[in-house]
Amino acid sequence: MPDRSETDTTTEAVQAPPAVRVRGLWKRFGEQVAVSGVDLDLPAGRFVGLVGPNGAGKTTTLSMVTGLLRPDLGKIEIGGHDVWTDPVAVKARIGVLPEGLRLFERLSGRELLAYNGRLRGIPGAETDKRAAQLLDVLDLTGAQHKLVVDYSTGMRKKIGLAAALLHNPEVLFLDEPFEGVDPVSAQAIRGVLERYTRSGATVVFSSHVMELVESLCDWVAVMAAGRIKAQGPLAEVRGAAPSLQQAFLDLVGARAADGADGLDWLGGGR
Repeated sequence: MPDRSETDTTTEAVQAPPAVRVRGLWKRFGEQVAVSGVDLDLPAGRFVGLVGPNGAGKTTTLSMVTGLLRPDLGKIEIGGHDVWTDPVAVKARIGVLPEGLRLFERLSGRELLAYNGRLRGIPGAETDKRAAQLLDVLDLTGAQHKLVVDYSTGMRKKIGLAAALLHNPEVLFLDEPFEGVDPVSAQAIRGVLERYTRSGATVVFSSHVMELVESLCDWVAVMAAGRIKAQGPLAEVRGAAPSLQQAFLDLVGARAADGADGLDWLGGGR
């Protein structure tokens, strides 16, 4: 039987460092505290869901983690690199599909990917190859020469995802990627993300739709009122609850109310 100390050393050696490490993250807007001392360790090679009600601080947290918004306090590392002291190394390793996606609307989908490839320093031939494959998988080949301004919401999300994936990042951050997306586009996005995580990369996405998170993610962090209420493997966070939705409601302290006493006039008296 191996010595216990040898076993522990081996376990520590094979345990991968977190893809994202956050310590003491704070953000205030005037008198409003949006993020209040958040600590996170998001594992590498996993499909991670950051869940919470509207106004929980998810978008603010992701904006700080990806270098789009400077925190008031706190430290953020991605792949061991500090987001704010080593931004070039971090941005080379991440892809971002933010909320309220802004695109160069007077470019075609294909031109947008070519432009992103050039910004990333990817050789032209390699950019063309990757762009063609992404457009095909995301069912955008037929619209590749159409201006982005004429794209639907689902098409915009898909071309934004293609742009975020073009340089093959280690970690992909998505803020409400399925919001306003039709079922066909959602299925295409989901297929690409599942393939991406199977390759060993990490996806971190925010959502308030628990059923979607439960079907996609194997690791979740629950956020409410700017704080992390729980984080860990999906089964661990769900615990004995029948669903992630119920576990989430318990964690955030949502009260069960049908509003009957306050809306006794609604639907009656006609």
